[in-house]
Amino acid sequence: MDLIDKLKNIGDRFEKLKDKVGTEEASKNAFVMPFLAALGYDVFNPLEVVPEFIADIGIKKGEKVDYCIFQDSVPIIIIECKHWKEQLNPHHTQLHRYFHVTKARFAILTNGAKYRFYTDLEAENKMDDKPFLEFDLTNITENIANELKRFQCQVFDADEIISVASDLKYSKEIKELLTSEMKNGSEDFVKFFASKVYGGRLTSKVLEQFTILVNRATQGWINETINARLQTAIQGQKQMATSVMEDVEVKVVEEETNSNGIETTEDELQGYRIVQAILAEVLDIERIASRDTKSYFGILLDDNNRKPICRLRFNSTQKYIEVFGEEKKSERMPIEKLEDIYNYKEQIIFSAKLYE
Repeated sequence: MDLIDKLKNIGDRFEKLKDKVGTEEASKNAFVMPFLAALGYDVFNPLEVVPEFIADIGIKKGEKVDYCIFQDSVPIIIIECKHWKEQLNPHHTQLHRYFHVTKARFAILTNGAKYRFYTDLEAENKMDDKPFLEFDLTNITENIANELKRFQCQVFDADEIISVASDLKYSKEIKELLTSEMKNGSEDFVKFFASKVYGGRLTSKVLEQFTILVNRATQGWINETINARLQTAIQGQKQMATSVMEDVEVKVVEEETNSNGIETTEDELQGYRIVQAILAEVLDIERIASRDTKSYFGILLDDNNRKPICRLRFNSTQKYIEVFGEEKKSERMPIEKLEDIYNYKEQIIFSAKLYE
């Protein structure tokens, strides 16, 4: 069984058992130990996985971290675990103290579902404030599974992981910064563009004007880029639909029209791609799935009927997009053309985030 399958099994296990797990110790046994085992560590070998590892801090004795993983008698990873209901943010400082007094280069903070991986990229032997890898086992992706393969017992190489961790951490922060600037440009962001196109003095009034212009221009650029990619994808789909029958893409198209009388239209596919483009800002695109029915074209999170994001109701003269809110209450909004879906970007993102 591949690692991603093992991780998905643990995620499913979490969903099924969490309500019956009432203590921190039970969370460790039910969720964390299987995770370590999936990475190839022998959780029952005290020479490899040491529970309640002593991490005394100065004159403060009796400090213990939940687990410490050893490789060739050297500590490589410390792990602090919390009950699955607990938020991780308040416990960052505690793990920071433990990291400082051990020789491990990596630290993990987890509640059995959410995991945060830390190292010391900023200053040696001082744990970074921000994790270089963060994920939720109930929503594991292929990309995350591939990163976790580096932590498997049989291939663990601290130097290699440190090199990759730097790229992961700073790439993540740059993406977050770009996303923030694109949504609501900071003063420095606005000044940068204003200074390139405006020859006069950048007074407060001018900057106020350019704040609106820069925000409008960046949003327009994003929409134009997405639309261009959508058109390319749609054209590619048309070309593939005329290729030989053995082609995999043709088989997919054929399945969309089945014996139940369900026919997936080009408008529905294009609408689906627009929703994917909107959600790509906040989710892995692989998590956005679709299911067509006679009444509507459904768009789901994780291909799960219990996680509807929106529905495209294109089977009548007046087209609607139906978006789900809290308690799965839905609201239908009319659209005149497919691009109108962008008008409901915030509602679509809000709907998807309800399941996170």
